[in-house]
Parts: sequence; C-alpha cells; structure tokens
Amino acid sequence: MKPLLILDQHFRRLEELFHPAAYERLTSLCDIVGGVNWPMPRDRLEAELPKAAFLVAAHPALDGAAIARAGKLRAVIEVAGAFRPGLDYAACFARGIDVLSCAPGFRSSVAEMAVGMMIAGARGLVDQHEAFRSGAERWLDDRPATDFTLYGQDIGFVGFGEIARECARLLAAFRPTIRAFDPWLDPQTLAAAGATACGLAETIASSRCLVVAANPTADNQHLIGKAEIDTMPPGALVVLISRAHLVDFEALVAAASLGRIRLATDVFPTEPMAVDDPIRRAPNVILSPHRAAAVPGGRHPIGDMIVADIESILAGRAERTLQRADPARIESIIGAAPSPALAEAGIG
Repeated sequence: MKPLLILDQHFRRLEELFHPAAYERLTSLCDIVGGVNWPMPRDRLEAELPKAAFLVAAHPALDGAAIARAGKLRAVIEVAGAFRPGLDYAACFARGIDVLSCAPGFRSSVAEMAVGMMIAGARGLVDQHEAFRSGAERWLDDRPATDFTLYGQDIGFVGFGEIARECARLLAAFRPTIRAFDPWLDPQTLAAAGATACGLAETIASSRCLVVAANPTADNQHLIGKAEIDTMPPGALVVLISRAHLVDFEALVAAASLGRIRLATDVFPTEPMAVDDPIRRAPNVILSPHRAAAVPGGRHPIGDMIVADIESILAGRAERTLQRADPARIESIIGAAPSPALAEAGIG
C-alpha cells in the first residue's frame, strides 16, 4: 500500500509546480489527496491527517495537537517559498518529522533574473531605452559616470545562500572580484564558491554592484540603512532580489532619485505597490513586480525536488534537495515572515 500524501498547494497551481512527468512519478510513489487548484477544506485535511505520511502545502498550519494526531507523518513541505508561522516546528523536530522548504527550487530562475538586472543596470539599458522613446538617446556615448562593465568588476553579496552562489557561478565568465557578507557561512564555504568573506561595511563600501540576497530574519530588518547607503561608491548599482525587509527602501529610492546610485529591485515593502507610489516615477530604478521566478517552467524544479526528497525519505536516505528547517534559526526566520495578508495573496 502506498503512503498517503496530502497536497494542499493552493495558491500555487499544480501545473506551476510539477512537470507532468514529475507528477506522474509522484503518483507512483504516493496516494494523493488534494492536488487541485483551490484551497482544501480544513475539515478534509483534518480527516486525512492521521493517515498521511506527507503534507505538501503552501502554508502548512498544524499545531501540536494536530501533529500528535498525525502519527504517520514523516515530512511537512512548504511550497510558498519560506518557512512561516502556523506550524509547530518544535513538535515536528521532537517527532523527527522533516520540515522542508521549496526555497532552493527558485535558485536557477531567480539567479538568472538577478544577473539580467545586473547587466541591464550596469549598462544603462532601461535608461537608454526610455530615452530612445523620447528622442533623447545618446549615441556612442560611454557615459562613464553611470555605466560600467561587469568584467573584472567588484561585486558584493549580502547573503550568500543558494541563489547568490548560483549568481556567482553565472558571473564567473566576467572574472569579477566577489565579496560576500554572510554570518551563517564560514570563509571556506564562501571561498569554495568564489567569494571572499568580508564584513558588511567592507562589502557595501567596496562594491560597484551590490546584490542583496539574504533571507529575512527577525535580526536583519533594515540591515542596510541610510548610513550604509551613504558609503556606497558613486554610481553603485544595488540589486534587491530577496526581500525589502533587508533594506531601508525609502533611503535606497531617495539615493537613486538623487543620482547617487542605481537600484534594480524585484521586491517591495508593500506588494502590490500603490498605483500612485512615487517609486513608479523615480529615476535610476529598474522595477520588476516580484516575478523573478515567474517564467513558464521556472518553478518546476520545486516539483522535481519534492519527488526526489520523498523518494529519499521512503528509501531511508538522509540527503535532501529541499531546505531543511534549522532548529537553531527557525524562530528568527519565522519572526520575519510576511504579513498574513501577503501570505494569503501568495506574495513574499
């Protein structure tokens, strides 16, 4: 008899997460309850929970009592993109239940978008595109005060997790000097990925292009504030791909508006942004509506990882491709989770 998997992935669409071949493989491994593109009624989930070996959900919400009733549960897998409140993590850890996040599944698509924003921002592609529309383009102009090449450039990362490391791999052909600030990683790990471990201040002050890629925690809100922004080299490009939580967003936009820096961002303090928000008219910015992974097939690696990890669990193997919740960090991480409204909307 196959183990039971509760699949309550909405707001994600089934076809968004799984290539047909991956979903077929999943059905060969497990009997699936759910897997529809609308929310599962809570009473249905509660009824199936005592029989379930796996729960895959956009926002898993199980308290200690529910986990106690789930005697067969082996793994809880979130597919929104981050660990969030609502799950009794301590109860899961005590029971040896794997708690896994789909965050690594965004690695390739988000890194690709980040590198695209870096090139567009460094070379002034958006600025000159808009200038061309109004007849103000500058032919054969080096624009040395604003544009720069990524070849041999000083590039910094705040946070050097899987997405940042994939960015560094993609950037290797440019032979940049990469500095990274990540207090959770040792210098050897950073060096193996082509980066030099540096403090936050040195990383910011030394980077012509600064990529903000750290996971939000309760301790790093506004990690990059006005004082840090003031130390950036003139004309520096800031690429924000993780969460606006990490920066003083108003100070970043103000610095861009003054022409001190350029800003390319895929994330915002409030999403969606108001139609009259001043950032829509700010100069020196590249704006992307939280769509770094929004490309056909861009989230299929999540489904592939889910299948791989369920196979691994069923085979008794320890390796995981999804991100395991770290008991030492989980309270700090869920303390920085998006608001319930954003979570309900599937943003963040």
